[in-house]
Amino acid sequence: MSAMAGDGQSADGIDPGRRLIRLDDGGRSLGEKLADRFRYLVWRTPLHRLRLRGKFPLKLVAVPEDPIPGDPVRGTALLEGRALFHNEQIALADLDFGALEASAGFTDYLQSFEWLRDLDAAGTREEATPVAERLMRNWLSNWADRVSESSWRADMWGQRVLLWASHAPLILSSGDLVYRSDVLNTLARGARHLDRAAMKAPIGIHQVRAWSGVVAAGLLVQGGDARTARGEAGLARALSQTLTADGGMVCRSPAAQLALVETLAMLRSAYDVRRVEFPAPFASALSYAVPALMGATLGDGGLSSWQGGGPSYPRRVAAAIEASGQRALPLKNARDWGYQRLQSGDSIVLMDAAPPPAQRLESGGCASTLAFELSHGPHRIVVNCGGAVGSAIPQDFAQRLRTTAAHSTLVVGDSNSTALNPDGSLGKGVVEVEMERSDRDGIARIAASHDGYVRRYGFIHRRRIALSAEGDELQGEDILEPEGKKQADDTGFAVRFHLSPDIEVTPAGEGTGALLRIPGGPAWHFRCRGASVQIDASVWIDEKVRACPSKQLVLGGVAPPGGATLGWSFKRAG
Repeated sequence: MSAMAGDGQSADGIDPGRRLIRLDDGGRSLGEKLADRFRYLVWRTPLHRLRLRGKFPLKLVAVPEDPIPGDPVRGTALLEGRALFHNEQIALADLDFGALEASAGFTDYLQSFEWLRDLDAAGTREEATPVAERLMRNWLSNWADRVSESSWRADMWGQRVLLWASHAPLILSSGDLVYRSDVLNTLARGARHLDRAAMKAPIGIHQVRAWSGVVAAGLLVQGGDARTARGEAGLARALSQTLTADGGMVCRSPAAQLALVETLAMLRSAYDVRRVEFPAPFASALSYAVPALMGATLGDGGLSSWQGGGPSYPRRVAAAIEASGQRALPLKNARDWGYQRLQSGDSIVLMDAAPPPAQRLESGGCASTLAFELSHGPHRIVVNCGGAVGSAIPQDFAQRLRTTAAHSTLVVGDSNSTALNPDGSLGKGVVEVEMERSDRDGIARIAASHDGYVRRYGFIHRRRIALSAEGDELQGEDILEPEGKKQADDTGFAVRFHLSPDIEVTPAGEGTGALLRIPGGPAWHFRCRGASVQIDASVWIDEKVRACPSKQLVLGGVAPPGGATLGWSFKRAG
């Protein structure tokens, strides 16, 4: 994603000249896209069906535990005859795996069989097995012998292998030997498909899931010793391409980071049930990935909202960390991954201090450079609007959630610091971010800048923030500094602070401040200098992907050719 310069650290704890540069990879080429389409077409041919032939396994070698807890609410809905996913639902009587009409996220939830863990969490085996078998028969009748991109994606099969094996009692307890044979034979065919497809999966969580499925199939399906060795080599290579030096994912998505930790935790369970040592490269990846994941959480234990991901359930984040077997502290200075964590007292600040991910690594990334989120205890105060990629939220609205204006940062000319391409990728904009950090005398300070507005408006955006030793005050300054040859006579800009939906906001200080009241928490004063503050409507996407009405503080202004400076602070009132 980035190149870095200035590696040393001075005696006062400041990283001098720390610079992250976004490499312009141009996105995926036309040739690569055509190669993908050709490969998907080959999957449908008799040749590929011949490749999937092989011995029929008679049983699983072992049944691992699923270390990730299911959602009892979704599981209860399944027992009642409804598939539930966030704010969408389908009656099981109407569910047809061959013609799913649902959002991308809901479709993946159903196709991956993630619902098995929810069903397992909601009822006894006697209650859950008939529902699981019914849905399995539905899927087999549509896709067991029909290979397609929608149902045989490599990452999807990787999840399926792990979930079918972990929840085998729900899908393999039937006395119908023909049905049992169909399930096991389809599992073996899926593993043979992964043998060829895993290496072609996109770098990131897709490839990690695919190779994890290869390894799990080698451990749990009869005759898989050679597959295990090949899968371990492939997964080690995928992890080395997916994780930065400090353990964050190159796509810079905390939601994807959570998925990676969950996947490796499930794979670890497969090794445990076989009494085989978890390979050192995978254990090492977890030892770096877990602190990075913890570093992206706020005071309520849920994830901070970055790169199209939402807050996630604190319970699920905690379960993934527990299942990983790692004991660690949150990573504060994730220089390569790009998130900076300031933590004092009961307050936590998370700042995006790196360029956006490269075009080929993320479809759904956000123009969020130098934005931050703030929490105090379990209460979120300053937030980003959040992500809704793949949800039932209308696509045009989901696109707006990716804009710079949907994040708590400065916007110049009502434009994005990095362009959003129509295909979902990120285009040109921020190339270079400079960042310095100091943790001295109990005060955590960050000074960062980005060049996303230089080419269009001739300004560098600099942001400085400092969190007090007690965590009761966050001070900040936003600067537009002239750079290059192009400066307009007057350039409009706005600094936005999106607020959590439960915060009540009232004006204060004759247009230079506001009072933020938090139910069950202390009030906070907001003050600014160099501009007046307006209170506008906003929105926040919660863990159930619901658009919750909220407010935002907006500091508007016009920058002359010489630039502009705005100061502001959030201070606890009691």
